[in-house]
Amino acid sequence: MTEKKNTLRLEPSPRMRTSASSGGKITVGLLANYADSDETRFLLTPEACGLICSSGFRIVMEPDAGIDVSFPNEAYTDAGVEIADRDVALKADVVLSYSPLREFDILKMRPDGTLLCMMDNTLFEKDVVRVMLERGVTVGCLDNMLSHNEIPVFADIIDELDGRASILYAQDRLSFLGGGKGVLLAGVAGLNPCEVLVIGEGNVECAAAMAALDAGAYVTLMNNDVSALQSARQMCGPGLNTSVIHPRALYSKVRSADVILIGNCTRPFEFPAKLTVAMKENAYVLDFNEIHPSVTVPRTVAMALSNVLVNFFEEMGAKNGFTGMMATTPGVQSGIVAYRGNLVDKLVAAYLSMPCVDLGMILAGSN
Repeated sequence: MTEKKNTLRLEPSPRMRTSASSGGKITVGLLANYADSDETRFLLTPEACGLICSSGFRIVMEPDAGIDVSFPNEAYTDAGVEIADRDVALKADVVLSYSPLREFDILKMRPDGTLLCMMDNTLFEKDVVRVMLERGVTVGCLDNMLSHNEIPVFADIIDELDGRASILYAQDRLSFLGGGKGVLLAGVAGLNPCEVLVIGEGNVECAAAMAALDAGAYVTLMNNDVSALQSARQMCGPGLNTSVIHPRALYSKVRSADVILIGNCTRPFEFPAKLTVAMKENAYVLDFNEIHPSVTVPRTVAMALSNVLVNFFEEMGAKNGFTGMMATTPGVQSGIVAYRGNLVDKLVAAYLSMPCVDLGMILAGSN
């Protein structure tokens, strides 16, 4: 497990607040992914759990929760984790789940409990949000939280892994075993490399472009903003070819590309459906808005996120629990969706046409 520089800053503070229900320690419930979902990613490795337990926390994990990341129960129990039923883990002070919980699980949480997860469409379902508010739980999305230097470190990790894993997808689909025409992305003496077209801007697209370059492909990044292309070229290096999206240029690149990866452009852009007829017969197309390639490397995801979460929980302990941490850390506040029966995320509230309360005013009123 390697160290990440973009971690939440630790600040000295009094001893950690204790929980009477856990014999003097704050409990953390570690949940498995839902069996009927395609989600495979997980938040903590056994080594990270051991470090968190040594910081004064008690971790209770659902049986076989680490199966998607190829860690058995024994690996976690050796690190100090207790194995218990899902209902027991849901009663923890802080519940960890990669995906947001469904209504029936939220109802099993403690009324003053905290759920930490990653944002997805579940949190835009009115029934889920209504149960969260009625139960009075606090819900925070890790990928919306910022580090001390205002970097969305959790989101950046997933974006980079999505981008890099997309090239694994592409190489597999181009291979004979993957049903493709049996070619490598890289070229060899006398043969040109495959062409990879990446459309969009951001960490996912740049990570995909860099991974394709590392694999030896000929890579072009297209976007509808020149300044974004300049930034991408600085990030990816001079080997990256860039082009503004114009009808003729786009048609030419789509026609010759072996791999097409579609993300979000700086300005609104929708890939023209009529261009599909111009694609090569065996071209591989992936839309980052429809799939997260990092689901194929869940162990890497767990290792990368664990680096940040170890520091995250150390700071939580130093600040007397999650409430104390949230009250004094603006970066954490930016990821809060619901706080003790109040909907505080403006985007979710606007989408569901529900009232929103300013979190800063709530915290100021409680002081």
